[in-house]
Amino acid sequence: MVEELRSAGGDGGPAQPEELAALESVEQRVLWLSTAIIDHANRVRPNPSGLKVGGHQASSASMTSIMTALWFHALTAEDRVSVKPHASPVLHAINYLLGELDESYLTTLRAFGGLQSYPSRSKDPDPVDYSTGSVGIGATAPLWGALARRYVEGRFGGAGRGRQYSLLGDAELDEGAIWEALQDPMVPGLGEVVWVVDLNRQSLDRVIPGIAADRLQGMFAAAGWQVVSLKYGRLLQELFTRPGGEALRARIDAMGNPEYQRLLRCSADELRERLPGTGSTAGPIADLIAPLDDASLLAALRNLGGHDIGALSDAFAGVDDTRPTVIFAYTVKGYGLPVEGHPQNHSSLLTADQMSALADRLGTDLDHPWTRFGEGSAEAALCAAAGQRLRRPEQAPQKPPAVPADLARPAPSGIGNTQQALGRVLLDLTRRAPEAAARIVTVSPDVSSTTNLGGWLNKVGVWSPTERTDWFADDAETILHWREQPAGQHVELGIAETNLVGLLGELGATWSRWGQPLLPIGVVYDPFVNRALEPWSFGIYAGGQSILVGTPSGVTLAPEGGAHQSITTPSLGIEQPGCVTYEPAFAIDTEWCLLAALGNLASPEGRSAYLRLSTRPIDQSTAAVPSDPAARERRRRQVTAGAYRLRQHEKPVVTLAAMGALVPEALAAADRLAALGYGADVVCVTSPDLLFRALQARRGLSDDPAWILDQVFPPGRATPLVTVLDGHPHTLAFLSTIQNVPVSTLGVTRFGQSGAIEDVYRYHCIDTDSIVTTALDLID
Repeated sequence: MVEELRSAGGDGGPAQPEELAALESVEQRVLWLSTAIIDHANRVRPNPSGLKVGGHQASSASMTSIMTALWFHALTAEDRVSVKPHASPVLHAINYLLGELDESYLTTLRAFGGLQSYPSRSKDPDPVDYSTGSVGIGATAPLWGALARRYVEGRFGGAGRGRQYSLLGDAELDEGAIWEALQDPMVPGLGEVVWVVDLNRQSLDRVIPGIAADRLQGMFAAAGWQVVSLKYGRLLQELFTRPGGEALRARIDAMGNPEYQRLLRCSADELRERLPGTGSTAGPIADLIAPLDDASLLAALRNLGGHDIGALSDAFAGVDDTRPTVIFAYTVKGYGLPVEGHPQNHSSLLTADQMSALADRLGTDLDHPWTRFGEGSAEAALCAAAGQRLRRPEQAPQKPPAVPADLARPAPSGIGNTQQALGRVLLDLTRRAPEAAARIVTVSPDVSSTTNLGGWLNKVGVWSPTERTDWFADDAETILHWREQPAGQHVELGIAETNLVGLLGELGATWSRWGQPLLPIGVVYDPFVNRALEPWSFGIYAGGQSILVGTPSGVTLAPEGGAHQSITTPSLGIEQPGCVTYEPAFAIDTEWCLLAALGNLASPEGRSAYLRLSTRPIDQSTAAVPSDPAARERRRRQVTAGAYRLRQHEKPVVTLAAMGALVPEALAAADRLAALGYGADVVCVTSPDLLFRALQARRGLSDDPAWILDQVFPPGRATPLVTVLDGHPHTLAFLSTIQNVPVSTLGVTRFGQSGAIEDVYRYHCIDTDSIVTTALDLID
């Protein structure tokens, strides 16, 4: 059911009449400031390169009423808001009026070191709750922020009970990520979530012919959301009560978006002619609007719900906190500007004359655009009160618990794989480092049992806001015990990978939001990691630190075939800022890499990690882990720095550098080459990312440590190089530049094939025969 308006309860309550005048005045100043910020960046600030700076005056204008009603009336300090990307100047204007942004920054929009193009938690100088910019991702982030808040509040406290708002454009509803998030089983219970859709019915290029608001509202309602429609403001609603009002309402309701937008471009005389339309209702409508003066007629047509401060404050006050709420706020793109309603106003910029006229109309000064409200004025008092109400206390992040570098277990000697090691390490941490284990929260999209998290789940339980009955607890054949309770440490989402990494980003940001560090680990099938890359990358950009585990991986999944065999993922860490990638070959390497990754989370200097694991059984004794404690520690340091020498020949003539599941083939190739009289060193690469960083550091391009290069690729053992991995060969191609040696790179460059692992490896030329042949070609 769609509700047109409600006006009961809420944090701030409905705005009182005496407050509305000040709110509307502040709204006009926010409109001016946001427009002037963009104007200065494009028309005033020197631009020697001539490159377009950009900004979105029209998109900002459609949000000024909504954001004014929120910040200056409805919000509390515990609330968090995700602002649609193109409305970032509105956010900066509001923060300036609240005293949270110095005037010097108002001239720096899109300048180096200045205000960012889109809201950024990590780069903007003023308060930003959620980074936005990637369409659909910022909009859904408050869902996962709400879940993360509940998790922290339930287990550790200190996260409060604030609402999580999302301000999004109607075009964002085209994004699949929106609907994947809405349908997740966790979402309907998040009553603190409020979405406000800026329904301006325009996209970048045009007026949308039919936005089908009723259909969209029905989809939200079907997902369990409260749906509120703010279509008409109070001026129009009052007109609807007069004789001919129902005819006017029916006329506007039936009107297509392009026709309505065209009416916004009309003069009052043209409007009197066009608005009545044709047919039997034309006369009553014409009679209704005839007594209105020109200004009142023009104002009434624009008086949509999304621009009516009173209607907006009533809607915010009446939110039902027992379920998520979406408010469809009808707006005009470019509201209050000369370009309002024009189909091509998305990136249009006001001219100097238009800015001057706007300044005169809004009572400001183009030559002194940043003037604040006069001391003692109602507007200044409103801004000061809002600033005081919204000011959050300084919250020093709690230091995350220490994560051991080594669990001191004997190195495995039997047959095992790196995916199995993941679950074992998590269980070991509950016994050997319980404080660190208590901060771990795992997330998976319905693949917990198939990624070896079963033992961990049985130990720590599944998180749920309330305890639920496990109806299979007494079933003797049930191995995975699904105990759902507030104390659980695993969150199970639906199958959508974008939701998984969206939640990872928010769980990984709790150390900076509420001072409570978490160590989040998300597990997903490696072939589907690419689906999750954009939102995960955006979460890292926003300060969320997490570990993403891709498993199982590669063409080593021989029977799976086709696109189920990942190819491009091994190089992710090289290409993704704020993240380090590991692809261990052995269980002990997995343990050390995972512990190192956990130790890098939840701090200002922290970073995310990607672990690519495999289900291929490997003889763990071939890791040849030294038994001497000092030698073992040296091996561990090398593993977590990117590589180690697994096999060292007295007189090497070639070096085989292998990663992950292909290490057994490299060892077998070294044995065969030795039998032919050619000595081969074998290097086990655990992180191409860290090796690349070390190489950049050696060249003076970064501050990363470079010692690992001299230990693993010393000048005295520089020989021709063969690289091999279960993934694209470019991942390791740069290794040859460490000592400038000849190189041949082996890997996967074609879509996968089903078959036995021997057949598949042979097909991709990453089998032992191919390594031997390639090495002989280099030697000769």
